[in-house]
Amino acid sequence: MRTGRAVSRVAATTEEPVLAAPARDTAVTAAALALTALAFALVADHGILAHIQRADDAWLRLMISGRAAPVTAVAKVFNWLGLVYVTLPVRIAIAGFLAWRRRWWHLAAFAAAVVLSEVLIGTLKGSYDRARPPGSLVATSGASFPSGHSVAATVTVVAAVIALVPPGRARVAWGAAATGFSVLMALSRAYLGAHWLSDAIAGVLLGTSCALLAALVVTGLQLRSTAGKPGRSAHPPIPADRR
Repeated sequence: MRTGRAVSRVAATTEEPVLAAPARDTAVTAAALALTALAFALVADHGILAHIQRADDAWLRLMISGRAAPVTAVAKVFNWLGLVYVTLPVRIAIAGFLAWRRRWWHLAAFAAAVVLSEVLIGTLKGSYDRARPPGSLVATSGASFPSGHSVAATVTVVAAVIALVPPGRARVAWGAAATGFSVLMALSRAYLGAHWLSDAIAGVLLGTSCALLAALVVTGLQLRSTAGKPGRSAHPPIPADRR
């Protein structure tokens, strides 16, 4: 009886894997990384960038011609949501919640994604040193490519969904919502003239890749750590409603 109770207590406190399907999630992460690498490689090629710039110019003209006060107001709200004064407290709150719940592996995945993205934003902006569009409706600073707002917003919401929502239908639904938010953030940056459209798209791809890669690596470490421990399983059963 004591052994059974001990095993039950361990099972109750065992932290489920950050990602529940490593093979599938590896494929998804690889696809995201490939798309991200392709986007950055295309912009790095000056010949291809000239074609991209023409598309960016056309998109900016379209945004300027279609500007309306209500849309501009919403876009400026998204601009505010992407500021460090908002993203930093949100990130701290999520990390604090995960620590309070002792979900250390999920906290590690979230923190790693954020740190990786912050390191890459500055490095890549300095490397590409792309000029911003003229006539931005909001204050901007630094180089244009990739969009820091798009990277920060995307990595925060995607990593948060992975860290806070258990695998299954709920995570898929929240993941779709996070994707929608990221797309709206990207479109708002181009609408406001704060970034070229290609800057914003690259930012979404980079933020997504950082979140997925961090989760995949942490999951691998988690499974190695828990494999073979008495009373623990590297793949705890997932309830039917989460499959």
